[in-house]
Amino acid sequence: MKKDTKFKPGQSGNPEGRPKGSKDRRTSYRALLEPHAEDLINKAVTMAKEGDTTMLRLCIDRIVSPYRAIDPLVILDDLSGNLTEKGEKIIEAMGDGKITPSDTSNMLTALASQARITEIDELEKRIGRLEKQGVS
Repeated sequence: MKKDTKFKPGQSGNPEGRPKGSKDRRTSYRALLEPHAEDLINKAVTMAKEGDTTMLRLCIDRIVSPYRAIDPLVILDDLSGNLTEKGEKIIEAMGDGKITPSDTSNMLTALASQARITEIDELEKRIGRLEKQGVS
């Protein structure tokens, strides 16, 4: 049996939004902790040194930044032609094992973004020409 929902799909649960000037609770919590920051940090370090694995993990997570994979440079020899031809060449390179499916996805996403930019640019030019001609 399907439950009736208070809000319809696409309808905000808070249409008026957050009131302007309201502060994030985290800001007020930080302000409360600030005078005790040094003592709290020293306590966390002491607990970590005494074997508290949760505190040890917290301390290490704050000292060592998370590992981020670095994508290797991908070079495709010939990406000339129109957007469709470029897309076909990228997919072909994946099929040939020259690039990974992940690289393919990233490259096609970039190509699609370029297509949208080109489309908007062309539309702006057309509108400009029409406005110069006095067509509305």
